[in-house]
Amino acid sequence: MTVGLSATNLANKWLDMLAGTAFTAPSVFAVKLHTADPGSAGTTAAAAGDTTRKTVTWSAASAGSKSMSSMSGSWTNGGTTETLSHVSFWDNATAGNFLGSAALGSTQSWASGNTFALTTLTIALTPIAA
Repeated sequence: MTVGLSATNLANKWLDMLAGTAFTAPSVFAVKLHTADPGSAGTTAAAAGDTTRKTVTWSAASAGSKSMSSMSGSWTNGGTTETLSHVSFWDNATAGNFLGSAALGSTQSWASGNTFALTTLTIALTPIAA
């Protein structure tokens, strides 16, 4: 299973900051739907019903955790039946770099005409020293 941070596009850049290499944070955080593990490049098993990415805005980080405050709409299934199980994260709404992926809390059946929206999304770095 390969869900997690992209080594090339995110994790290594964060770690290189410890040696003084500048890191430019993405100005966009976008989410895409998948029907299985997106793989190490975020391109495997993309949902066919709606292939768009939705952008996320975030609340302030606290205790090593950051939660979504809003998302730019929902996805509408345009003519297929599939089961959603994962999401991938990108630094651009249409192109850009793969940042990472995660499994949904539970799989979701998604039929033609149905909509799907993420109501919560939290990213946490652990462990955090107490």
